[in-house]
Amino acid sequence: MNIDRKGILYAVGAYAIWGIFPLYWKLLAHVDSLEVLLSRVIWSFVFTLLFIVIIKQRKLLLEDLKSLWKNKKLFFSLIAASFVISCNWFLYIFAVNNNHVVDASLGYYINPLITVVFGMIFFKEKLSKMQICAVIVAFIGVLSLTVGYGEVPWLALLIALSFASYSALKKQISLNATRGLAIETLFMLPFALVYYIYIMSTNQMSFFHVDWKTDIILILGGIVTAFPLVLFAKGAKLLPQYVIGFIQYMTPTIVLILGIVLYHEPFTKTELVSFIFIWLSIIIFTFSTIFETKKRIQIQRKTANADI
Repeated sequence: MNIDRKGILYAVGAYAIWGIFPLYWKLLAHVDSLEVLLSRVIWSFVFTLLFIVIIKQRKLLLEDLKSLWKNKKLFFSLIAASFVISCNWFLYIFAVNNNHVVDASLGYYINPLITVVFGMIFFKEKLSKMQICAVIVAFIGVLSLTVGYGEVPWLALLIALSFASYSALKKQISLNATRGLAIETLFMLPFALVYYIYIMSTNQMSFFHVDWKTDIILILGGIVTAFPLVLFAKGAKLLPQYVIGFIQYMTPTIVLILGIVLYHEPFTKTELVSFIFIWLSIIIFTFSTIFETKKRIQIQRKTANADI
């Protein structure tokens, strides 16, 4: 199978930007994490909607909304997905701005494995023996960290579970990535605006009350959110799923390096042992995915040739 070079560039660009997100959110460490989240929702909606108008997809956005409204199951699934991804954003921002960057990295390492387990539980997807092995090895990694810490790494697990839940809810909803972001942030927009009105009345708002740099960083959070998503959408169209699955580990790897090298977060033998298990599970999972994909392609080709 030929691998599209542009697709690789788009995907690498998206995951690299997601990987350096801690650098951006650290600039807002002096702002309450909930305000950062809701500001991100508001400005993501504004800039995504503006982009949709510029590329002349306003009618398509309205058609998407009408289609969702007709199918109430999908409509409420997307509302739930909007809530869950907002929780994921909050947990990530909270982790970065409270010196838990390594925990955030762990969360995104184990997320694909939890996604696979969700597929098995909720969509009756069958796992290969190698995939089951990968999940077990990852579980051992989390268990070793739990024993070493004396407590469950809740933040990492919540980050992984929230994103896996988002993926499961979105699985049945076929939406353009850009318009999908606009709709998801639209659903959360009323809550964001109500919260801003509340903190405005209590004089706890940072926006327009700290300095112009903070205001600009909060506003540009919308572009920072939307841009890598557009790159990812372009890359996903051009690349097979197993390649995307492999490249996605760039993000937690960059986050882990930032946490250890730049922010000097602790990375003791306990963390090392746990991450070795996680990395081993990822290697098993990745090779299993590649093997299963190639096997499926060969079967499809044989079937196609037999039909001829």
